[in-house]
Amino acid sequence: MSNNDKIRLDKWLWAARFYKTRSIAKEAIDGGKVHLNGQRCKPGKEPKVGDVVKLRTGWDERIVLVAALSDKRQKAELAQQLYTETAESIKAREEAAENRKSLRGAMPRPDHRPDKKQRREILKHKADY
Repeated sequence: MSNNDKIRLDKWLWAARFYKTRSIAKEAIDGGKVHLNGQRCKPGKEPKVGDVVKLRTGWDERIVLVAALSDKRQKAELAQQLYTETAESIKAREEAAENRKSLRGAMPRPDHRPDKKQRREILKHKADY
């Protein structure tokens, strides 16, 4: 880990292993999925130790504190030392995961795919509306 004073936010997110590539991290920042200290920012923004980063990866939303700066992507164990996730963030992610698991069984699924005749009936029924 290097304690560089100047490092781009997209590079830090990549080094901390939140995103697989820097270009994906840049797209997330540009798309408004990453906030630095409660504000939208640009990929070139320079995070400092102690800053709060709120980011969305997939289904999960995380709130992390910048603990160290690094511009090199290393092992996951070392990357986890670059940040500390807040307790509220961990709790919210766990609750969201439980909600997703409980909803998985609530979605009705057919036993098999409809055949050609059934598909035509479905399309005819949809066209009536």
